[in-house]
Amino acid sequence: MTTSSEVFLIGGPRDGDVVKAGDPGLVEIEADGMVHRYIPTKQTRPVDGADLPAYNYDGMVNPAGAQDGVEDAEKRMASPLAEEEDR
Repeated sequence: MTTSSEVFLIGGPRDGDVVKAGDPGLVEIEADGMVHRYIPTKQTRPVDGADLPAYNYDGMVNPAGAQDGVEDAEKRMASPLAEEEDR
């Protein structure tokens, strides 16, 4: 196993790329105005004679934060459990 900080990305827009990872717990890459996240696995991939840690694609998030979508957060009804806590 190599001691390099490079990792092999699986899936997503950077599938098959080798990148340097500053934090071993999560790799975030900005592309097309979105942040794409990769999480570590216990697998490795051979690249140029080194076994690099494999990171799977975990999806993308908007760097601006949560946006209203199908559900409007302001119109959401309270949970029945929240009403029970008030009693």
